[in-house]
Amino acid sequence: MAKLVFGMMQSLDGYVADAQGGLTPPGVGLHRHFNDHVRGLAGILYGRLMYDIMQYWDEDQPDWKALEHDFAAAWRSKPKWVFSRTLKSVGPNATLLHEDLGGFVRRIKADMDGEIDVAGPTLAGELTRLGLIDEYRLYFRPYVLGSGKPYFAAARPPLDLIDTRAVGEDAVRLTYRPAGSPA
Repeated sequence: MAKLVFGMMQSLDGYVADAQGGLTPPGVGLHRHFNDHVRGLAGILYGRLMYDIMQYWDEDQPDWKALEHDFAAAWRSKPKWVFSRTLKSVGPNATLLHEDLGGFVRRIKADMDGEIDVAGPTLAGELTRLGLIDEYRLYFRPYVLGSGKPYFAAARPPLDLIDTRAVGEDAVRLTYRPAGSPA
């Protein structure tokens, strides 16, 4: 059975993006962490906004270094499922879904093994409401945005802290499970 994980970088005050679009890019160590993370995923669930942002990785850019090429290759290889009521099509290795988010996620969790990443706070809020997220990974970076899109876009369940660790040059990852969930 697959595990559904929602994890994102965020500011110390809990925002994943501000009016300019987000936090500063990660340093080399944090980038490598996310490269390895994506390489190990079974797949990725997106809402429209996060998918639009991540499509950047579909085509090589002339200014990329080896680290960016490595991330793009890992990302491109993963199956992606995009939930949107407005999109008409999606790019390579992606499937567009319009209805029954809960039913679809329950099926892929039952049919797959490994971790499935949830990308984006709005989608994660809906999956939280449905009780389908198994783990939350909050990557705090030393920035204060003051406003913007929060990590928790909706009410969250009570959580149990299961791990803390420093990641990369400037991030701390806190990992939580919904309270009372089996290990």
